[in-house]
Amino acid sequence: MAERDGLKKVLTFVQLLGSFLKPPSALLSFSVLLAEMMILSAIVSFFLILSDLSATVTSLNDERLALLSFKQSVSADPTKALDDWNSWDSTPCFWTGIACGNSSAHVVYLSLQNRNLIGSIPPQLGNLSALRHLNLRNNNLSGELPPELFHVKGLQSLVLSGNSLSGTVPSGIGSLGSMKTLSLSNNRFSGSIPSELGNLSSLQGTLDLSHNLFDGTIPTELGNLPDKLYIDFSYNNLSGQIPAVGPFNNLGPTEFEGNPLLCGLPLETLCPTNGSRPVPNFPSQQSGDQSINGHGFDKGILILILIVAGSTIGSGFIGWGVSYLCKKKPEAPATARSRMKIRKEFIFCLRDDIVNLPPEKMDQYNFVSLDRPSTFDLEKLLRGSAFLLGKSGIGMVYRVVLENGQSLAVRRIGEGGTQRLRDFQTEVEAIAKIKHPNVVPLRAYCWSEDEKLLIYDFIPNRDLATAIHGKAGTVSCNPLSWAARLIIIKGIAKGLAYLHEFSPKRYIHGDLKPSNILLGHNMQPYIADFGLARLASITGESSRLQLEQVAMAATPELQSSPYELGIMNSGENLRSYYQAPEATTSSKPSQKWDIYSTGMILLETVTGKLPVIEVGPLRFDLVRWVEAGIRERAPLSDIVDPTLIHDLDRAEEMQRVLRIALACVDRSPEKRPSARHCLNAMEKIEGR
Repeated sequence: MAERDGLKKVLTFVQLLGSFLKPPSALLSFSVLLAEMMILSAIVSFFLILSDLSATVTSLNDERLALLSFKQSVSADPTKALDDWNSWDSTPCFWTGIACGNSSAHVVYLSLQNRNLIGSIPPQLGNLSALRHLNLRNNNLSGELPPELFHVKGLQSLVLSGNSLSGTVPSGIGSLGSMKTLSLSNNRFSGSIPSELGNLSSLQGTLDLSHNLFDGTIPTELGNLPDKLYIDFSYNNLSGQIPAVGPFNNLGPTEFEGNPLLCGLPLETLCPTNGSRPVPNFPSQQSGDQSINGHGFDKGILILILIVAGSTIGSGFIGWGVSYLCKKKPEAPATARSRMKIRKEFIFCLRDDIVNLPPEKMDQYNFVSLDRPSTFDLEKLLRGSAFLLGKSGIGMVYRVVLENGQSLAVRRIGEGGTQRLRDFQTEVEAIAKIKHPNVVPLRAYCWSEDEKLLIYDFIPNRDLATAIHGKAGTVSCNPLSWAARLIIIKGIAKGLAYLHEFSPKRYIHGDLKPSNILLGHNMQPYIADFGLARLASITGESSRLQLEQVAMAATPELQSSPYELGIMNSGENLRSYYQAPEATTSSKPSQKWDIYSTGMILLETVTGKLPVIEVGPLRFDLVRWVEAGIRERAPLSDIVDPTLIHDLDRAEEMQRVLRIALACVDRSPEKRPSARHCLNAMEKIEGR
């Protein structure tokens, strides 16, 4: 208790002193921001030494020694990331890549990704008892994974992908009951996959074991993992039958490729019955016009799904997508009974718990086209090839390619809400009336008492978050030119102005963020997920949607950042950085919320930076950073995305967009412009 009280006094003093150090916002500058960080760091270190916190200092000293052991195990540090890890420093809380908790001065975060470190992981890291997040992705670390690391029972994310780690994965990894993210891909791990991984019931998003040297069979215990978990086993030396339980029912062949001795669904390789090697099963080459006695063969559909992690919903919305094959044999013209069978198989694609419904109940599934005339119906939809694009807090999204080549996006928004089915229909048909070139159009829907699907046009390119920051797991991406960004910015403004000012009900989107801006041909933007917040409340999915908005950032980089560590103020830690400040205290959305979100999207598009800028363990919001740069007349090259260096001859256009963005993110909702005023200001930027 004395330890906690003493620490509280120090932190209170530092916060009070920080309030004196921080000048009025009108005078804030880049240099002041950096000075604040240096002064506060020195003051915290000084008072931690002088205060009566002997127990805490002892604990920090143990953690400091553990981190110094890591530094000693690193033989090369080309980016000098560890230069400020000094033995004479009493606290590691302000070292590069380190962050400590708010309520206790323990190390909770260690991130040194993309640093090209050469060395190994020492067992002393297991002494970081409060560690929650460890990210050493994309370095050159080698050697075995020390079992002591799994003594840290509160570890929530472990990201070691892109190294040269070898040996077996210790079975103790199964004791990490709080683990939410585990990525061991692109290493040289060997031996069997530990069955204890099946104990990690809290895993979310992705379990990535790809591109290693794992051998043996896939443990059936992994079927105990969450059903919606994406697991990647590709490019190992695994063999035997793929389990047909739990999350394995939602995986496609891509997650198992590069393992030639695996067999069973979702692969086309049949498992042997006599101990022989697996035999590939090739599809029939019969003509589609052939039949036997006028009766078609039964239709078999293999559902092979690829789940993308954000989230991302973000990550990103359209991540890796590999088609699952719908291999159809010839069939006679559809009768009422055959249509029910097809419908049953399609719903099985989405929910395996209703595959045994009696035929008379299949008529409860209704397909409603919102286009006149319609270019497809339910039967054409079911005959198409489909694959899973991703998932979010309010359902999964599939891409379906019809036989005529038309692509559609199908969102399953979940179960429940049976008593409000009429409300659902009314809301969907109202959304379908939104027709604008910059809003993703809703084409049809399919509903029953416990299943609801929305069918949209498929937008072929990446989302804006991926276009700006790249895709998780990739080294680089083609940067957006200023001309392309200007097209995107203007398109967003046009779409939002229509929703706010010209649509039948003057709608509110409520969840604008870069991952909800899809990019079509010629970089034309489309606002996606409009109306989902309302539909989520009708179908009982609103709680999951709120969790998604709180927990998921727009890109994988944000998802692995310290925002989720609880070292920020609780109010900041419980909202999306794209939501307006007043959204944390008001339950009634307003159009001004959308304006704030749009301003954040504009700032991110121009600067190429995430909503929070990290400088060591300290973070400053993007709005404050840009305000300081413009006010101090800093070189524009210091503010905008570095990839725009060749477009600086259009600096005036960039500055005008930044000024519009800052007006949109004013903390006072009344001072924010309307969507129409934003559009008018945007259209005055000519572009060329």
